[in-house]
Amino acid sequence: MFAGFDYGSSNCAIGVLHADSPALLPLYKDQQFVPSALYALSRELICDYVARHISCPQQQADYMAARSNQLRLATASRRELDIAPGEETIFVGEEAVESYIDFPDEGYFVKSPKSFLGVSGLRPEHQAFFEDIVTAMMMQLKQGAETQLGHPIRQTVIGRPVNFQGRDGEQANKQACHILHTAARRAGFEAVELLYEPIAAGINFEQTLTENRLVLVVDIGGGTTDCSMVCMGPDHRSNNDRSADFLGHSGARVGGNDLDIHLACHGLMPELGLGGTLRSGRPLPSQPYWDAVSINDIPAQTRFNSLENIELMAELGRDAAEPEKVKRLLQLQQRRQNYQLVRSAEQSKIALSDQDTHTASLAYIDNDLATTLSSSQYAQAVERPVCQVIELMQEVMQQAQCQPDLIYITGGTSRSPVVRKAITQLLGNIPVISGDHFGSVTAGLTQHAAQLYR
Repeated sequence: MFAGFDYGSSNCAIGVLHADSPALLPLYKDQQFVPSALYALSRELICDYVARHISCPQQQADYMAARSNQLRLATASRRELDIAPGEETIFVGEEAVESYIDFPDEGYFVKSPKSFLGVSGLRPEHQAFFEDIVTAMMMQLKQGAETQLGHPIRQTVIGRPVNFQGRDGEQANKQACHILHTAARRAGFEAVELLYEPIAAGINFEQTLTENRLVLVVDIGGGTTDCSMVCMGPDHRSNNDRSADFLGHSGARVGGNDLDIHLACHGLMPELGLGGTLRSGRPLPSQPYWDAVSINDIPAQTRFNSLENIELMAELGRDAAEPEKVKRLLQLQQRRQNYQLVRSAEQSKIALSDQDTHTASLAYIDNDLATTLSSSQYAQAVERPVCQVIELMQEVMQQAQCQPDLIYITGGTSRSPVVRKAITQLLGNIPVISGDHFGSVTAGLTQHAAQLYR
């Protein structure tokens, strides 16, 4: 059995072929898309979970030998937390988010781990840790899909962005692809292929073309945006290797998460003092606020949780003109609620896609605390990441030295009216066609898996 696996920055989904058409499987209750998030009772238990669930005996023995030190720490953690045999220690998707909201300061929570793949300067132990996070998530998602199907999934095609981190980051891409391959093998897939997400996004659409077209595929996901100028149509769709159909492509680590982060900082952080002043009249520093919401940036999170920054926030709370606001920032750090703040921004972003104003409740920070955001505030807050998306599109057209016949946009962030307006302004009268904002990549991965494995 084969499947398409969209291991995304915001959401994950698995598709299989049903009556020759791709069908997405429910992975949590009736939900076909689950948040890309993991919560563990302690970070050491992630390694422990992986070791217990590798099905291949040789792989399991090799893994346990490589992780012997971490597994000793996991055994100690099990004793310390008094974890009973068979007790759940790892939660993925919606259950991970719910566990984090209920117990933000008791366990280990990571959102959008795909955003960290390919980060430069990772020490071997950090790379191993991200391998374990991705493996644990894939194990649970694969198990959920197999429960729905009633039989194992042995082969998969997994989506990958053109660039995981930045432009021309070939070393970063190799590291990230290695992690995805390693995790998928440990999760139990016997055959694993990776496919560019913009190609996957366009495959389902390509089936509808009756003649060849030059298509600018714009896939704006949660963590990355990929833009590709692709030759599509009847003469191209049967090719297993689509590399020759690429006339240009670009990708960068900018997507829906960045819109959430910018909205969280510009729209919500003023309630925690951003933009305020000290009693001396000097402005408050903005760095702690940006570090707090930059949840996909390891150095930023390290700075925010450092003793030096905690002392700085305490000092600012004493010297600020509005100390009660700045003290909320320190409380946010102590309670580890910065992920929750960015989630509030994400919910506001979604609401502002369909309405002019939205009131975001921040009662988890302070009783009755709320702030009302407008669509114009949202547009202003996200101007920088939206401009980055437009620059990627311009780069592709410069590479290809031509204009597309049409633009195919997909990915959850492409729903945003702010993003669609920017794309329309750039390309004028060229037709813009929307795909399934969330499911097109998974559907394309599934169809490519059928082409490879059936």
